[in-house]
Amino acid sequence: MHSTSLDTGRSAIWLPIFAGLCASLVSIGLARFAYTPLIPSLIQAQWFSASDVVYLGAANLVGYLIGALLGHPLARRTSNKTALRLMMLAVTLAFFACAFPLSVSWFFGWRLLSGIAGGAIMVLVAATVLPHVPASRRGLASGAIFLGIGLGIAGSGTLVPPLLSLGLQNTWLGLGALALILTAASWFGWPSSVANETAAPHAQHTKSPFDPNLYLLFAQYAFMAAGLVPAMVFLVDYVARGLGAGPHVGALIWVMYGLGAIVGPVSYGFLADQLGAKLSIRLVLVVQAIAVGLLAISSSFTALALLAVILGSFPPGIVPLALARVHELVPQHHQQQVAWSRATVSFATFQAIAGFAYSALFNASGGHHGLLFVIAAGAIVVALVLEQALRLLKLKDRMMPMSCS
Repeated sequence: MHSTSLDTGRSAIWLPIFAGLCASLVSIGLARFAYTPLIPSLIQAQWFSASDVVYLGAANLVGYLIGALLGHPLARRTSNKTALRLMMLAVTLAFFACAFPLSVSWFFGWRLLSGIAGGAIMVLVAATVLPHVPASRRGLASGAIFLGIGLGIAGSGTLVPPLLSLGLQNTWLGLGALALILTAASWFGWPSSVANETAAPHAQHTKSPFDPNLYLLFAQYAFMAAGLVPAMVFLVDYVARGLGAGPHVGALIWVMYGLGAIVGPVSYGFLADQLGAKLSIRLVLVVQAIAVGLLAISSSFTALALLAVILGSFPPGIVPLALARVHELVPQHHQQQVAWSRATVSFATFQAIAGFAYSALFNASGGHHGLLFVIAAGAIVVALVLEQALRLLKLKDRMMPMSCS
């Protein structure tokens, strides 16, 4: 009797995880990342000017910040399950709407909405799914949920080029159809109720304890966001137009970025399980700072392909890593949710600011990609230095009482 219920429990776990994977795939994997390989075509087809296309890319990042702030209030008004379903429908609708370039503001509005949905899903999906997963498997489960981002990046690199041969409008319609299929596939996969601890009425009033390490994580996560934007937005354009390699080579490099994105969540999650999240974050930051810096001076296909794999692992990989760090620092479930929400908001804020700042700098510098990559490497170095700064502050605080005595 007991073993039967255990088997049923096991088989029930993968359904919410699958729904979570579909949600991250549609709302971030496709909604944000399918836009990158479309940039050269949007300019060539004269749907929008080069400067407009870049700002339209940033609209999704601004929406992501709004969504990160609205996610929990929306879930409280409805339920986590309803909010997640609504957000997936919103993204799907935005894809279909983007097939019709009526005006820059129309396009901006829909790109903004898809970003809002992505931000809301990001703060809700782990809180909805993970309480139903045994604690021993949560690291792997969060890796599996955010694997959707990686699959979306890889999918955008492999799906967009053949879709583009059918025309730009059909590409958007095709992406909309895929989003609709994934929304339908995940519809009944969401847990019918979130574990009691998640829905506890006093959860909203729980203050997260003032742990300097938690604020360090928020700051590091923010600078990671600033560091990943240039490769995420400009990589294909850098290879295709900046290096003059053409859209085909650009798309190939984006596929390599996508491969990295598939490997990222699970391998970073595994790393956090083995070494702890703190050390893993440090290691990952060192590797990423070097990779982004090298991107500014690399032009051979082999070097670019290798760097693309390393860089691609970063955006989806740091999500389970930061989530694991939150779980290390904050013991209580309500507080974990509050902390994760704040981490996502700090990430989204810097990502949105960086999106517009890099866009403005790109236009002001006459399309100088290398400059953006150097600044991005600097942002990742700052994330690394912050940890050392906190350590020095703690050491100083310890020394003060000693010197006084």
